[in-house]
Amino acid sequence: MPVLDQLEPKKVFQFFEEMTRIPHGTFDTKRISDYCVEFAKKRGLDYTQDSVNNVIIRKPGTEGYENSEPVIIQGHLDMVCEKKPGSAHDFSKDPLKLIVEDGFVKTEDTTLGGDDCIAVAMAMAVLDSSDIPHPPIEALFTVDEEVGMGGANAIDLGSLKGRKLINIDSEEEGILTTGCAGGFRFETVLPVTREKKSGVLAEIKIHGLLGGHSGAEIHKQRGNANKMMGRLLNHIAAELPLNLVSICGGAKDNVITTDCTAKLVVSEKDAEKVCALTDEMKEVWEHEFMGDEPSLAVETVTAPVTDIAAFDKASTDRTISYIVICPNGVQGFARKLEGLVETSLNLGVIVTQEDKVKTCSLVRSSVESQKQRMKEELLMCAKLVNASFTQVINEYPAWQFDPDSELRKVMEETYKEMFKKEPVVSAVHAGLECGLFLGKRPDLDCVSFGPDLIDIHSFNEKLDIASTERMWNYLKEVLAKLK
Repeated sequence: MPVLDQLEPKKVFQFFEEMTRIPHGTFDTKRISDYCVEFAKKRGLDYTQDSVNNVIIRKPGTEGYENSEPVIIQGHLDMVCEKKPGSAHDFSKDPLKLIVEDGFVKTEDTTLGGDDCIAVAMAMAVLDSSDIPHPPIEALFTVDEEVGMGGANAIDLGSLKGRKLINIDSEEEGILTTGCAGGFRFETVLPVTREKKSGVLAEIKIHGLLGGHSGAEIHKQRGNANKMMGRLLNHIAAELPLNLVSICGGAKDNVITTDCTAKLVVSEKDAEKVCALTDEMKEVWEHEFMGDEPSLAVETVTAPVTDIAAFDKASTDRTISYIVICPNGVQGFARKLEGLVETSLNLGVIVTQEDKVKTCSLVRSSVESQKQRMKEELLMCAKLVNASFTQVINEYPAWQFDPDSELRKVMEETYKEMFKKEPVVSAVHAGLECGLFLGKRPDLDCVSFGPDLIDIHSFNEKLDIASTERMWNYLKEVLAKLK
């Protein structure tokens, strides 16, 4: 049974709910891409679907707008798949379980995918309409935005005739985004040599952190479980000998890591001290966070172990050292836009394999030279611990503010007329596909907006219903003015 059928705007929430029934995590977008194609076919609309599953749907302008310049409405089809610990939800096959509560749409225990299916739903509502005045529409739906912007990297924009591009991938009503950070992913491989160890196996888990988007929420100084585990292991290693067995934390480099688990071997006589040092560090964190991480949990379980394959001392030291010294969090604020983060990075993923530990950090900066500085620092950190492999991948450019944007002027004026106040014109410390589009088509005029979305990229994500209706009406009014 539909859950959102009583909400306004009806068409927007209808299409949004239909998409929540289709699995569409990053790299699993064929089904939702095909859904978009079927949508176009049923309405007799022209469409293209490329080899990576990007979709473009075209609709002629309405009466009086037939000869207007086309407008591109753009969003991405994939979502970040995060769920509460212990959840049985399978993102590869299960529909999302929607809840309407306190003026928000959310789910039982997973991310919602409002980032960015709300953009697709709004575009579809325009494409489906018969009573909304608008210029010719080119609806551009990309894939795999959340990990490397793969769809935007692969898209051929040559078939698009429009120059004005409205991106609906911002998460705060009243803000017109006109610039974004560039970035890259930095991967390291730390070699591991194992040896047989006996004693006590201590399994330490850090969990319960708030997490969140590694760009939009990096300034909130939320705990990163990977970095915290590095600090804890270093704290323990300063007091007693230990050998790591494994360390694993995080699944997405664009998510502030909420949990990390480390296994280590210590002597029987040191087992109680490991627990005491862990408790000691938890008290330190509670003092430092000052209540900002209310669900923080640090748990230690110990058990005797014989002849387990543990890291040797050099591998243990190398791994702990890298996690401790690699930079993380805010590295600088913009000098001309008050409060905007300029440069940051997030140690989002640590994975242990038999003979290696792999890490991945996501770097963001709106200043190219600062982006290069972070490369140099990360490479130096890797060099200091004798990492066996490093690589920079998925590098993308920043989107710089255009003072002459015609689209921004229309959207500013429309916002003032509708809401009797000035919108905030700003840049965002996150990667948006507009940067990649502008790299391919420098003539594009881009602005991003969206309704209020709370705690994206986390299982607390929720979409504001009233804000969605206001921003839908705003989109319609903007389209009417682009004649």
